[in-house]
Amino acid sequence: LLRGDSKLVCTSSLWMFPIYGLAACIVPLNKLIGTYPWFIRGLLYMIGIFLVEYLTGRLLQTFYACPWDYSHAKYNLSGVIRLDYAPFWFLVGLIYEKLLIFQW
Repeated sequence: LLRGDSKLVCTSSLWMFPIYGLAACIVPLNKLIGTYPWFIRGLLYMIGIFLVEYLTGRLLQTFYACPWDYSHAKYNLSGVIRLDYAPFWFLVGLIYEKLLIFQW
């Protein structure tokens, strides 16, 4: 929209499908931590998302196939995660929990 393109064309990588698919791990994880307070669950989801993003990013970097590069960001770690995204991943984990648990 900022470029005047109303088609909203975007590109992604096929590597992202299995990575995003790992969000399904929230269901069994919730069976373990579902009674914990929301703040603790959010922290655990955030750590899990960071861990998956870091490990998959580093793995893909070894094959020169990582589709994202955060090396320009101030709070990046190895160019594959941004620590300033922590509040976002905290909320995403809790939202995924509600969406995925509701469907199961």
